[in-house]
Amino acid sequence: MPSTPKSDTRRLKSLIPRLRGKRIAVLGDLMLDRYLWGTASRLSPEAAVPVVDFVEQSEGLGGAGNVAANLAALGARVECFGTIGNDEAGTALRNCLRASKITEKGVLSDRSRMTAVKTRIIARHQQVVRVDRERREPLRPETEERLLRSLFIALKRLDALVLSDYDKGLVTDNFAERVLSACHQLRIPVFVKPKTSRLYAYRGARVIVCNAKEAGFFVTRSLDDDESVEQAGRALLAHFGCSAVVITRGAEGLNVFEDTTPKGFHVSATSSEISYARVGQAGVDHSAHGRQVFDVTGAGDTVLSVLALAIAAHVPIREAAVLANAGAGVVVGKLGTSTVTPAELLAAVREIA
Repeated sequence: MPSTPKSDTRRLKSLIPRLRGKRIAVLGDLMLDRYLWGTASRLSPEAAVPVVDFVEQSEGLGGAGNVAANLAALGARVECFGTIGNDEAGTALRNCLRASKITEKGVLSDRSRMTAVKTRIIARHQQVVRVDRERREPLRPETEERLLRSLFIALKRLDALVLSDYDKGLVTDNFAERVLSACHQLRIPVFVKPKTSRLYAYRGARVIVCNAKEAGFFVTRSLDDDESVEQAGRALLAHFGCSAVVITRGAEGLNVFEDTTPKGFHVSATSSEISYARVGQAGVDHSAHGRQVFDVTGAGDTVLSVLALAIAAHVPIREAAVLANAGAGVVVGKLGTSTVTPAELLAAVREIA
Protein backbone atom coordinates (compact mmCIF):
# COMPACT_ATOMS: atom_id res chain seq x y z
CA MET A 1 0.00 0.00 0.00
CA PRO A 2 1.49 3.37 -0.93
CA SER A 3 2.52 5.73 1.83
CA THR A 4 1.59 9.37 1.71
CA PRO A 5 4.36 11.51 0.22
CA LYS A 6 6.45 13.40 2.77
CA SER A 7 4.50 16.55 3.49
CA ASP A 8 6.36 19.83 3.57
CA THR A 9 6.88 20.54 7.26
CA ARG A 10 6.48 24.25 6.72
CA ARG A 11 3.17 23.63 4.98
CA LEU A 12 1.90 21.44 7.85
CA LYS A 13 2.99 24.00 10.44
CA SER A 14 1.13 26.72 8.55
CA LEU A 15 -2.09 24.68 8.70
CA ILE A 16 -2.25 24.47 12.50
CA PRO A 17 -3.36 28.10 13.13
CA ARG A 18 -6.24 27.53 10.70
CA LEU A 19 -7.82 25.13 13.19
CA ARG A 20 -8.64 27.89 15.65
CA GLY A 21 -12.14 29.33 15.79
CA LYS A 22 -14.03 26.68 13.83
CA ARG A 23 -17.49 25.90 15.20
CA ILE A 24 -17.74 22.17 15.91
CA ALA A 25 -20.50 20.27 17.70
CA VAL A 26 -19.90 16.94 19.42
CA LEU A 27 -22.87 14.60 19.84
CA GLY A 28 -22.50 11.34 21.70
CA ASP A 29 -22.09 9.38 24.90
CA LEU A 30 -20.65 11.65 27.59
CA MET A 31 -18.64 10.13 30.42
CA LEU A 32 -16.67 11.29 33.43
CA ASP A 33 -13.13 9.94 33.75
CA ARG A 34 -12.12 9.88 37.41
CA TYR A 35 -8.54 9.17 38.50
CA LEU A 36 -7.43 8.05 41.96
CA TRP A 37 -3.67 8.62 42.19
CA GLY A 38 -1.55 6.90 44.79
CA THR A 39 1.60 5.00 45.65
CA ALA A 40 2.03 1.24 45.96
CA SER A 41 4.90 -0.45 47.77
CA ARG A 42 3.35 -3.58 49.21
CA LEU A 43 0.90 -6.38 48.42
CA SER A 44 -2.35 -6.94 50.23
CA PRO A 45 -2.36 -9.87 52.70
CA GLU A 46 -5.90 -10.60 51.52
CA ALA A 47 -5.10 -11.22 47.84
CA ALA A 48 -2.23 -10.92 45.36
CA VAL A 49 -3.00 -7.28 44.59
CA PRO A 50 -1.14 -4.07 45.44
CA VAL A 51 -2.26 -1.82 48.26
CA VAL A 52 -2.55 1.72 46.89
CA ASP A 53 -2.07 4.57 49.34
CA PHE A 54 -4.32 7.40 48.14
CA VAL A 55 -2.63 10.72 47.28
CA GLU A 56 -5.09 12.72 45.17
CA GLN A 57 -8.13 12.59 42.90
CA SER A 58 -8.62 14.24 39.51
CA GLU A 59 -11.38 14.25 36.92
CA GLY A 60 -11.68 14.79 33.20
CA LEU A 61 -13.98 14.37 30.24
CA GLY A 62 -14.33 10.90 28.76
CA GLY A 63 -16.14 9.34 25.81
CA ALA A 64 -17.61 12.00 23.54
CA GLY A 65 -16.48 14.54 26.12
CA ASN A 66 -12.86 13.66 25.40
CA VAL A 67 -13.47 14.41 21.71
CA ALA A 68 -14.92 17.79 22.70
CA ALA A 69 -11.98 18.47 25.00
CA ASN A 70 -9.51 17.71 22.20
CA LEU A 71 -11.30 20.08 19.86
CA ALA A 72 -11.42 22.84 22.48
CA ALA A 73 -7.73 22.39 23.31
CA LEU A 74 -6.92 23.02 19.64
CA GLY A 75 -8.86 26.28 19.63
CA ALA A 76 -12.21 25.20 18.22
CA ARG A 77 -15.47 26.72 19.45
CA VAL A 78 -17.17 23.58 20.73
CA GLU A 79 -20.77 22.80 21.59
CA CYS A 80 -21.56 19.51 23.30
CA PHE A 81 -24.79 17.52 22.97
CA GLY A 82 -25.74 14.49 25.02
CA THR A 83 -27.40 13.35 28.23
CA ILE A 84 -26.20 12.84 31.79
CA GLY A 85 -27.81 11.85 35.06
CA ASN A 86 -29.01 14.31 37.66
CA ASP A 87 -26.28 13.18 40.05
CA GLU A 88 -22.93 14.10 41.58
CA ALA A 89 -21.00 12.74 38.60
CA GLY A 90 -23.16 14.78 36.23
CA THR A 91 -22.33 17.96 38.17
CA ALA A 92 -18.63 17.08 38.02
CA LEU A 93 -18.90 16.47 34.27
CA ARG A 94 -20.54 19.88 33.73
CA ASN A 95 -17.73 21.49 35.72
CA CYS A 96 -15.21 19.81 33.42
CA LEU A 97 -17.04 21.13 30.35
CA ARG A 98 -17.01 24.66 31.76
CA ALA A 99 -13.32 24.41 32.65
CA SER A 100 -12.59 23.47 29.03
CA LYS A 101 -14.78 26.37 27.77
CA ILE A 102 -17.16 23.97 26.02
CA THR A 103 -20.76 25.13 25.55
CA GLU A 104 -23.04 22.81 27.52
CA LYS A 105 -26.53 24.05 26.64
CA GLY A 106 -27.10 20.88 24.62
CA VAL A 107 -26.24 18.60 27.56
CA LEU A 108 -29.51 17.45 29.11
CA SER A 109 -29.89 16.18 32.68
CA ASP A 110 -32.27 13.25 32.99
CA ARG A 111 -33.31 11.95 36.41
CA SER A 112 -33.96 8.51 34.95
CA ARG A 113 -30.36 8.13 33.76
CA MET A 114 -27.00 7.58 35.41
CA THR A 115 -23.91 9.57 34.44
CA ALA A 116 -21.33 7.11 33.14
CA VAL A 117 -18.16 7.15 35.26
CA LYS A 118 -14.92 5.32 34.60
CA THR A 119 -12.72 5.30 37.71
CA ARG A 120 -9.06 4.43 37.26
CA ILE A 121 -6.74 3.69 40.18
CA ILE A 122 -3.17 4.57 39.24
CA ALA A 123 0.08 3.97 41.11
CA ARG A 124 3.60 4.64 39.84
CA HIS A 125 2.16 5.87 36.55
CA GLN A 126 0.57 2.47 35.95
CA GLN A 127 -3.15 1.74 35.90
CA VAL A 128 -3.94 -0.85 38.55
CA VAL A 129 -7.65 -1.32 37.84
CA ARG A 130 -10.62 0.44 36.22
CA VAL A 131 -14.13 0.45 37.65
CA ASP A 132 -17.02 1.33 35.31
CA ARG A 133 -20.32 2.67 36.61
CA GLU A 134 -22.82 2.89 33.77
CA ARG A 135 -26.04 1.69 32.19
CA ARG A 136 -26.88 1.26 28.51
CA GLU A 137 -30.62 1.78 28.24
CA PRO A 138 -31.89 3.90 25.32
CA LEU A 139 -33.11 7.45 25.82
CA ARG A 140 -36.72 8.05 26.69
CA PRO A 141 -38.59 9.29 23.57
CA GLU A 142 -39.25 12.71 25.09
CA THR A 143 -35.56 13.13 26.02
CA GLU A 144 -34.46 12.11 22.54
CA GLU A 145 -36.78 14.67 20.95
CA ARG A 146 -35.54 17.44 23.25
CA LEU A 147 -31.95 16.59 22.39
CA LEU A 148 -32.59 16.52 18.64
CA ARG A 149 -34.48 19.83 18.74
CA SER A 150 -31.56 21.44 20.54
CA LEU A 151 -29.09 20.02 18.02
CA PHE A 152 -31.10 20.98 14.93
CA ILE A 153 -31.32 24.59 16.14
CA ALA A 154 -27.52 24.69 16.48
CA LEU A 155 -26.72 23.09 13.10
CA LYS A 156 -27.08 26.29 11.11
CA ARG A 157 -24.09 27.87 12.85
CA LEU A 158 -21.74 24.88 12.67
CA ASP A 159 -18.75 24.08 10.46
CA ALA A 160 -18.90 20.35 11.30
CA LEU A 161 -20.48 17.74 13.56
CA VAL A 162 -18.68 14.88 15.29
CA LEU A 163 -20.80 11.87 16.26
CA SER A 164 -19.02 9.86 18.93
CA ASP A 165 -20.90 6.62 19.64
CA TYR A 166 -19.77 4.54 22.62
CA ASP A 167 -22.86 2.32 22.59
CA LYS A 168 -24.22 3.62 25.89
CA GLY A 169 -27.80 4.06 24.67
CA LEU A 170 -27.84 7.54 23.15
CA VAL A 171 -27.34 6.65 19.47
CA THR A 172 -29.75 4.30 17.71
CA ASP A 173 -30.07 3.59 13.99
CA ASN A 174 -33.07 5.91 13.69
CA PHE A 175 -31.38 8.61 15.77
CA ALA A 176 -28.24 8.50 13.60
CA GLU A 177 -30.30 8.58 10.40
CA ARG A 178 -32.19 11.69 11.52
CA VAL A 179 -28.99 13.48 12.51
CA LEU A 180 -27.14 12.68 9.28
CA SER A 181 -30.17 13.61 7.17
CA ALA A 182 -30.44 17.02 8.84
CA CYS A 183 -26.70 17.65 8.40
CA HIS A 184 -26.84 16.58 4.77
CA GLN A 185 -29.60 19.08 4.02
CA LEU A 186 -27.44 21.89 5.46
CA ARG A 187 -24.22 20.53 3.88
CA ILE A 188 -22.55 20.11 7.25
CA PRO A 189 -19.85 17.40 7.22
CA VAL A 190 -20.30 14.64 9.79
CA PHE A 191 -17.38 12.70 11.27
CA VAL A 192 -18.26 9.45 13.00
CA LYS A 193 -16.61 7.07 15.42
CA PRO A 194 -18.91 4.07 14.97
CA LYS A 195 -19.78 1.25 17.30
CA THR A 196 -19.82 -2.33 16.03
CA SER A 197 -23.34 -3.01 17.32
CA ARG A 198 -24.70 -0.71 14.60
CA LEU A 199 -23.90 -2.14 11.18
CA TYR A 200 -26.14 0.03 9.04
CA ALA A 201 -26.16 3.45 10.66
CA TYR A 202 -23.98 6.43 9.73
CA ARG A 203 -24.51 6.19 5.94
CA GLY A 204 -23.54 9.41 4.20
CA ALA A 205 -20.97 10.55 6.76
CA ARG A 206 -18.01 12.56 5.51
CA VAL A 207 -15.46 10.38 7.33
CA ILE A 208 -15.73 7.19 9.38
CA VAL A 209 -12.90 6.63 11.88
CA CYS A 210 -12.42 3.18 13.43
CA ASN A 211 -9.57 1.05 14.71
CA ALA A 212 -8.35 -2.14 13.09
CA LYS A 213 -10.30 -4.38 15.47
CA GLU A 214 -13.56 -2.54 14.76
CA ALA A 215 -12.91 -2.55 11.02
CA GLY A 216 -12.23 -6.28 11.17
CA PHE A 217 -15.55 -6.83 12.92
CA PHE A 218 -17.43 -4.91 10.23
CA VAL A 219 -15.87 -6.98 7.42
CA THR A 220 -15.94 -10.24 9.46
CA ARG A 221 -12.23 -11.02 9.19
CA SER A 222 -9.03 -10.09 10.98
CA LEU A 223 -6.78 -7.45 9.46
CA ASP A 224 -3.34 -9.05 9.64
CA ASP A 225 -1.50 -7.29 6.84
CA ASP A 226 -1.59 -4.33 4.46
CA GLU A 227 -3.62 -6.22 1.87
CA SER A 228 -6.38 -7.12 4.33
CA VAL A 229 -6.48 -3.51 5.55
CA GLU A 230 -6.78 -2.28 1.94
CA GLN A 231 -9.65 -4.67 1.25
CA ALA A 232 -11.41 -3.69 4.47
CA GLY A 233 -11.08 0.01 3.72
CA ARG A 234 -12.65 -0.34 0.28
CA ALA A 235 -15.43 -2.53 1.69
CA LEU A 236 -16.21 -0.03 4.46
CA LEU A 237 -16.45 2.83 1.96
CA ALA A 238 -19.23 0.94 0.20
CA HIS A 239 -20.79 -0.27 3.44
CA PHE A 240 -21.15 3.19 4.97
CA GLY A 241 -21.64 5.13 1.74
CA CYS A 242 -19.19 7.72 3.10
CA SER A 243 -16.56 9.89 1.44
CA ALA A 244 -13.61 8.49 3.40
CA VAL A 245 -12.68 5.79 5.91
CA VAL A 246 -9.77 6.06 8.35
CA ILE A 247 -8.49 2.89 10.02
CA THR A 248 -6.17 3.51 12.96
CA ARG A 249 -3.57 0.77 13.50
CA GLY A 250 -1.68 1.69 16.66
CA ALA A 251 2.06 1.34 16.16
CA GLU A 252 1.44 0.92 12.41
CA GLY A 253 -0.01 4.43 12.10
CA LEU A 254 -3.21 4.79 10.12
CA ASN A 255 -4.66 4.20 6.66
CA VAL A 256 -7.01 6.48 4.74
CA PHE A 257 -9.38 5.40 1.97
CA GLU A 258 -11.30 7.83 -0.24
CA ASP A 259 -14.21 7.16 -2.55
CA THR A 260 -12.53 9.23 -5.27
CA THR A 261 -9.26 7.25 -5.44
CA PRO A 262 -8.73 3.55 -6.18
CA LYS A 263 -5.97 3.06 -3.59
CA GLY A 264 -5.70 4.01 0.04
CA PHE A 265 -2.65 5.64 1.55
CA HIS A 266 -0.72 5.00 4.73
CA VAL A 267 0.62 7.41 7.36
CA SER A 268 3.37 5.95 9.54
CA ALA A 269 3.37 6.38 13.30
CA THR A 270 5.46 9.25 14.59
CA SER A 271 8.77 8.56 16.26
CA SER A 272 9.66 11.13 18.91
CA GLU A 273 9.69 9.98 22.53
CA ILE A 274 7.32 11.86 24.79
CA SER A 275 6.88 11.24 28.50
CA TYR A 276 4.34 12.67 30.94
CA ALA A 277 3.62 12.27 34.60
CA ARG A 278 0.03 13.40 34.93
CA VAL A 279 -3.04 13.70 32.74
CA GLY A 280 -2.78 16.83 30.64
CA GLN A 281 0.74 17.82 31.73
CA ALA A 282 3.31 18.45 29.03
CA GLY A 283 6.92 17.42 28.88
CA VAL A 284 8.81 16.46 25.75
CA ASP A 285 12.08 14.57 25.74
CA HIS A 286 13.88 14.85 22.41
CA SER A 287 16.90 12.86 23.52
CA ALA A 288 15.64 9.49 22.33
CA HIS A 289 13.71 7.95 19.47
CA GLY A 290 10.85 5.47 19.43
CA ARG A 291 7.51 6.07 21.04
CA GLN A 292 7.32 5.70 24.79
CA VAL A 293 3.72 4.62 25.20
CA PHE A 294 2.15 5.21 28.60
CA ASP A 295 -1.49 4.82 27.61
CA VAL A 296 -3.42 4.48 24.34
CA THR A 297 -6.64 5.68 26.04
CA GLY A 298 -8.28 8.32 23.86
CA ALA A 299 -5.83 8.15 20.95
CA GLY A 300 -8.67 7.33 18.55
CA ASP A 301 -10.61 10.30 19.90
CA THR A 302 -7.65 12.54 19.11
CA VAL A 303 -7.43 11.23 15.54
CA LEU A 304 -11.16 11.89 15.12
CA SER A 305 -10.89 15.38 16.63
CA VAL A 306 -7.88 16.61 14.67
CA LEU A 307 -9.15 15.11 11.43
CA ALA A 308 -12.60 16.68 11.78
CA LEU A 309 -11.23 20.07 12.75
CA ALA A 310 -8.65 20.12 9.95
CA ILE A 311 -11.16 19.14 7.25
CA ALA A 312 -13.63 21.70 8.61
CA ALA A 313 -10.80 24.23 8.10
CA HIS A 314 -10.56 23.07 4.45
CA VAL A 315 -7.32 21.15 4.91
CA PRO A 316 -7.02 18.33 2.31
CA ILE A 317 -7.67 14.95 3.88
CA ARG A 318 -4.14 13.62 3.32
CA GLU A 319 -2.58 16.49 5.21
CA ALA A 320 -5.38 16.31 7.79
CA ALA A 321 -4.50 12.64 8.33
CA VAL A 322 -0.83 13.48 8.90
CA LEU A 323 -1.81 16.08 11.51
CA ALA A 324 -4.26 13.65 13.15
CA ASN A 325 -1.62 10.93 13.34
CA ALA A 326 0.88 13.38 14.86
CA GLY A 327 -1.71 14.41 17.45
CA ALA A 328 -2.39 10.79 18.40
CA GLY A 329 1.36 10.31 18.80
CA VAL A 330 1.33 13.01 21.47
CA VAL A 331 -1.55 11.66 23.57
CA VAL A 332 -0.23 8.09 23.77
CA GLY A 333 2.67 9.58 25.71
CA LYS A 334 0.25 10.82 28.37
CA LEU A 335 -1.38 8.79 31.09
CA GLY A 336 -5.16 8.57 30.78
CA THR A 337 -7.53 10.38 28.45
CA SER A 338 -5.71 13.50 27.34
CA THR A 339 -5.73 16.29 24.81
CA VAL A 340 -3.19 17.82 22.44
CA THR A 341 -2.53 21.56 22.28
CA PRO A 342 -1.49 23.55 19.19
CA ALA A 343 2.03 23.89 20.66
CA GLU A 344 2.29 20.12 21.18
CA LEU A 345 0.95 19.44 17.69
CA LEU A 346 3.46 21.90 16.25
CA ALA A 347 6.30 20.15 18.09
CA ALA A 348 5.11 16.77 16.79
CA VAL A 349 4.93 18.09 13.22
CA ARG A 350 8.53 19.31 13.47
CA GLU A 351 9.55 15.75 14.33
CA ILE A 352 7.92 14.32 11.20
CA ALA A 353 10.78 15.55 9.02
